[in-house]
Amino acid sequence: PPLPKDREEEELEKLVFGDLDGFKAGLRAYEEESEPEAEEEDPEVHGDHNAAKGRDLAALQDDELFFIDAGPDEALVRRDNDDDVEMTVAVTVDDEVAPAWEDSDDERMMVSLASHGRMRKLRDTEADDYVTGKEYARRLRRQFERIYPVPNWAIPEKSSSKRRRLSASSDSSADSEMEIDDDSTPTLSAAPLSALLASSSPLTLSGSSRKTPKLRPEVIDIARLTDANIAAPSKSAIQCLSFHPTHPLLLTSGLDSTLRLYHIDGKTNPIATSLHIRGSALHTSLIHPSGASIVAAGRRRYFHVWNLESGAVERVTRVYGHQTVQRSMERFDISPDGKHIAFIGSKGTVQILDAVTNQWVATANVEAQVADISWHPHGETLSVVNTVGEVYEYSLLSKSVTSVWRDEGAVSISCIANSPVQDARFVAVGSSSGIVNIYDRRVSFGGKGPGALGTPTDPKPVKTVESIVTKITSLEFSRDGQILCLASRIKKDALRLVHLPSCTIYKNWPTSVTPLGKVTAVKWGGNGGGIFLAVGNEAGKVRLFEVR
Repeated sequence: PPLPKDREEEELEKLVFGDLDGFKAGLRAYEEESEPEAEEEDPEVHGDHNAAKGRDLAALQDDELFFIDAGPDEALVRRDNDDDVEMTVAVTVDDEVAPAWEDSDDERMMVSLASHGRMRKLRDTEADDYVTGKEYARRLRRQFERIYPVPNWAIPEKSSSKRRRLSASSDSSADSEMEIDDDSTPTLSAAPLSALLASSSPLTLSGSSRKTPKLRPEVIDIARLTDANIAAPSKSAIQCLSFHPTHPLLLTSGLDSTLRLYHIDGKTNPIATSLHIRGSALHTSLIHPSGASIVAAGRRRYFHVWNLESGAVERVTRVYGHQTVQRSMERFDISPDGKHIAFIGSKGTVQILDAVTNQWVATANVEAQVADISWHPHGETLSVVNTVGEVYEYSLLSKSVTSVWRDEGAVSISCIANSPVQDARFVAVGSSSGIVNIYDRRVSFGGKGPGALGTPTDPKPVKTVESIVTKITSLEFSRDGQILCLASRIKKDALRLVHLPSCTIYKNWPTSVTPLGKVTAVKWGGNGGGIFLAVGNEAGKVRLFEVR
């Protein structure tokens, strides 16, 4: 038999579980507090009322006996069967909801951004190093949203009055065989092209208040953004890229005969408009330096000029008097001042046209076959290089060749590029063997200055880049002249960046995991402090990167 409970055990049991005497005493005290002044009721009336109340409860449905308490964040709904009316009581809730949990150690923890290579992309400036744990979490979230933007299905739908749709001209001409293709999405977030071009202030990719920073050699801080043409990818390899001089617009073209303009915001990059040219695979398409028109050409005897402000498309059929040497308009370049267009012809000729009237102005004749051309920044001199490595400097003022010099070790030259600043201080020449010679006009062409090399006819390069072993197909200086990009479309991921004026190759980019592919076109963009690099590949994608 169990042992009898002692006094201490009984008191502990009473405190924990209670007893019958305590329960009755508590119930009696509650009744006295709830009805201290209750009046005496007529037992007959009181009994009839209780009976009627019981009958009413019996007639109710089960779901009418209860209601769901959804908390303060939702409205309470009460139904009335008699009037069949649904009443909603709205509860006001603050917009800003405090986080469910905060770690007090975030403010005390310090994280170094400069000590780890993967964290350097989180820095705002080069001097950034230690940040708090809370700030580190914020920058990680910012970097993630920059690479993976919020999908369209997660964005709340706005009212129809606030939506902006693309408005493009649908007029077509049977004579010119042109048509406008609208590839925009139903809920386009970018402003129409007409609104962008009508703005009086320059809408640059980065704020115009920032100054272009001086880049350091050997190590570059570069981050990948959302692909430029993710909204409407190209159906063929990208043949040419061109940034708008003042607005955040990027032009792409290829063998699918379609010109596409994208509004570059670094996140969604929606398409602004597109133009399809039937039966003309496009090789070169450039935005005019004024930003008002686009010149596009393929392997045809004609080219097209698309006026962005009016939407009109003009077809220029031929260069009169030069039909025998100008059989194709596929390769051309517009002068930086926007006054002339130079077309590469056959038999060692370059036809120079007026960019406004599209009339012939002059012809530059060189020996052998023309490999490539490049304008000087002032737009008055054109550098023409042939396949055997001779570079001719053609002056539009005198309409004659002012000087001829030879590339060192020239073997099958493929391209040439002049620096866009400082009176074309640097000039780069690429060959089919993958070698790129970089010349500094201050020292490479001789003279009496310190460090002078070579002669005016036989200059010496200040740097020879041998990092690529296949044919150089792209040479492009950044707009501020601090970086030279060289690439080859023959081999996958064949792209290098060279810092100027130190002429050192950046070793930390591109890496083995940078998704470049076979690079078919490169272009630098960004004004007012931002430096952006667009890289088009054979798969029809345009990778977008930002130099910080």
